[in-house]
Amino acid sequence: MKDGGRLQAAIEILEEIETRHRPVQAALKDWGNSHRFAGSGDRTAIGNLVFDALRHKASLSGRLKSDTARMLVFGTYVLSWEKGAEQLLAVVGDDRHAPETPSEAELSALTEAQGVEIDGAAAADVPDWLWPHFEDAFGDRAVAEGQALAARAPIDLRVNTLKYDRERLLKRLAHVNAVPCPWSPAGLRIYPTPGALRMPHVQAEEAYQKGWFELQDEASQMAALLAGAKPGDQVLDFCAGGGGKTLALAAAMENKGQIYAFDADRLRLAPIHERLKRAGARNIQVRDPASSSLDDLIGEMDLVFIDAPCTGTGVWRRRPDSKWRLSDKALEDRIVDQRNVLDRAAQYVKPGGRLVYATCSVLPLENTGQVSWFLEKYQDFLSVSAAARWQECAGGGSAAVELPAYATARGDITLSPASTNTDGFFVSILEKSQ
Repeated sequence: MKDGGRLQAAIEILEEIETRHRPVQAALKDWGNSHRFAGSGDRTAIGNLVFDALRHKASLSGRLKSDTARMLVFGTYVLSWEKGAEQLLAVVGDDRHAPETPSEAELSALTEAQGVEIDGAAAADVPDWLWPHFEDAFGDRAVAEGQALAARAPIDLRVNTLKYDRERLLKRLAHVNAVPCPWSPAGLRIYPTPGALRMPHVQAEEAYQKGWFELQDEASQMAALLAGAKPGDQVLDFCAGGGGKTLALAAAMENKGQIYAFDADRLRLAPIHERLKRAGARNIQVRDPASSSLDDLIGEMDLVFIDAPCTGTGVWRRRPDSKWRLSDKALEDRIVDQRNVLDRAAQYVKPGGRLVYATCSVLPLENTGQVSWFLEKYQDFLSVSAAARWQECAGGGSAAVELPAYATARGDITLSPASTNTDGFFVSILEKSQ
């Protein structure tokens, strides 16, 4: 396919997402199934156009004075991909499968867009209703943080130290330009490519098939590291999902002690079994909510780790369509869910044990607000500084490591793309009194 045909395909997919309210991955998959002639390079380019248009939907709409799928795709090609209006005219005029040639009004909007002033939610590519929450979280850095959440994400890998080490894996993955992550001592990063270029398919690598690494954003890796799980501990991963942090905890514990992986949604747990085998993690017991109980764990856990259900505002780089589907009702529901999870999980912590509360959100209502609520309700728990723990272990314990930009007085920390070059992530550590 030529660029003109790719532009038309991206417009059609965006229209499908908008009119039928479909998830972007489902719309892209259906388009691919009905257009078998499109090669892998075409599908990558079309997917990149669609995702980048969604990432920058508010800022492009503000600059172009239009939010149609056609203008969002044109704006992505001309402005975000820096192809220019002349190149756009060339590709649509050279391909019968391309969109109609831009009108004079459309061309004028595209050429004048860089000079259009936008600010606030539009400049940050954040939904209008969420903008006050972003200002609450980030103050005068809110626009920069929103823009960073609208950028393409890297591929982050966690070296499985039960089987391999980072230096050897760096050499094996030199062909995909993997480099060490700055904070996680087990992290590797592959930086995003621009425009129509594709990222490497790392799950096809022999090293992945052998369980030498897992895909996991550095912020998620650091959350597991900050939890401080030690060999021999008894640990409950209360919202284990597919098991990414469960596996990171197992590596920190050197396969010694016991981890109980639980999730109220058994379908979310389904991928964990294959991942355990590949990783060689032997100290994990999966507790299926439909066929088992956690009653025997009450008051017995050294560590209860909660990766709480949340709005996912911290992972917008990877799921840009989700920010435009998010509603204030969904935020309200997540707050209720989080309090229910905290209520249930607290009973499993033994005296002197820790509860780690984490979310992939950057919103204070889901983060510091929930911790304050918990500490007021459960006065036998005290806050422990996650910021101090960060300085002990980030960068492999380097004495020169900087504190995250967003750390509260009690030591809760929020990571973010603009400040730590990670996904948005919140971590708070709470300890039960003896």
